[in-house]
Amino acid sequence: MDLESVKRLLEKGGDERENASIDSVSNKTKFFDPFILQGIQVDVIEPGRVVCSMKVPPRLLNSGNFLHGGATASLVDIVGSAAIHTVGAQTTGVSIEISVSYLDAAFANEEIEIDAKVLRVGKAIGVVNVELRKKKTAKVFAQGRHTKYLAVSSNL
Repeated sequence: MDLESVKRLLEKGGDERENASIDSVSNKTKFFDPFILQGIQVDVIEPGRVVCSMKVPPRLLNSGNFLHGGATASLVDIVGSAAIHTVGAQTTGVSIEISVSYLDAAFANEEIEIDAKVLRVGKAIGVVNVELRKKKTAKVFAQGRHTKYLAVSSNL
């Protein structure tokens, strides 16, 4: 997948069409990625690295009024998978492991940065490191590691 396609994939929430509104969910099977990614912007995209930014939207807050841990893990998953595409992987396969260390909190309307770096992509396994930082202070509030099995295409 070329870099421009990866950028479009992220900024359109996994859907090549524009998302009219997250509130008007007509295709419930394609709900989750757009729900998490709406409002994300790709700042840097290069082979092996994707850096995105977004303001933490109120829809992604937990009951403590900060970014939900599940939303954080989803950002590790989705942006990390996009980084795997930037090194020429035809598929990002399925997750083998995702680990997230939650170091601090990010609050509503706070600008954050998601920085995904490919550590290794082999024939069958891809590994990505993802840091989530507060854009204003560069303080890391979460760090993730994502390991994926890259499905091998059959020649049958």
